[in-house]
Amino acid sequence: MKKVLFLALAAVSFSFASCDSKTENAQENAADNVEAAGEQKADAMEEQADAVRDSADAKADVMEDAADVNNPSQATPAPAEGATTK
Repeated sequence: MKKVLFLALAAVSFSFASCDSKTENAQENAADNVEAAGEQKADAMEEQADAVRDSADAKADVMEDAADVNNPSQATPAPAEGATTK
């Protein structure tokens, strides 16, 4: 009878030991909150980087367009009709 009672007590002890405590749950929630905040910050930084990249691309396009207007490229003239190349 003592063995059965001891085994039952041991089984109950293990089942209570496997339960999360309030402190453990609070720490896990705090870690989840830190992770979520980090993800939000990273997302915001990525959006800011995209905006900077788009602004730089737009400025480069304007500069290239201005260069084309001020100095149009000289296309290679087409060969004269009837000219043959060997």
